[in-house]
Amino acid sequence: MQAMTWWDHETGSVWSQVWGQAISGPLKGTSLGLIPAAIVPWATWKGEHPDTLALIADEGGRFFRQERPRDGWVIGVAIGESSKAYPFTAAAQAGVINDAVGPFPVAVYADGESRNVHVYLRQAGEQILTLALDPAGEFLVDQETGTRWNIDRGQAVEGPLKGESLLLVPYVSAFDWAWLDFHPESAFFGE
Repeated sequence: MQAMTWWDHETGSVWSQVWGQAISGPLKGTSLGLIPAAIVPWATWKGEHPDTLALIADEGGRFFRQERPRDGWVIGVAIGESSKAYPFTAAAQAGVINDAVGPFPVAVYADGESRNVHVYLRQAGEQILTLALDPAGEFLVDQETGTRWNIDRGQAVEGPLKGESLLLVPYVSAFDWAWLDFHPESAFFGE
C-alpha cells in the first residue's frame, strides 16, 4: 500500500489514514470512528467559523501556505460495504452531484474556489431529494419541494421541509491510487 500511515507513539501501532484502522501493532484491527471533516484553506474555514482560534508556529509562512492548490484528488465515500470516488475537479465543475453509493442516495457538493466539500445523504424521512444550487450559489434547493438548504450544515432553512436536516456523510480526500489501495472494488463517478 502506498497511502499515508500514522505511528502511534503510545502503543507502537501503525494506523491507516484511509481506513482509520490499526494495521499493525498491539491495536491491530481496532477501528476509529470516521467523523465529518474538511480540508479547506484557512480563509474558507475562518469564513464559516469566524470565532475559531488556531495556534500556528512561525515558519515564515512556508509550511502553511501552498502557492497553487492541487486538484488531482478524489472525494472518497464509503458507506457500509459500498464505496465510490468522485474526482474533485468533476465535482467542483458540477457544483452538486446527485448520485448513489451502493443503495445510499448521496449529494456531493464541491466549490472549486473555496475548496469546500460536503457529502450528504439526500433523504428527508422516506423522501429522496434531488439537490441543486440556487442561482446565487448560496443554498441547495431540492427539486421535489423547493425547500432551501444551508450548504454547510445541511439544514432546511425555508420551505415545506424547514427544520429538517440532511445527514452529513464523512468522506476521505485522497489521491485515486491511494483510495484504490483501501477500496479496490470502489466505483468511480463518471465511469
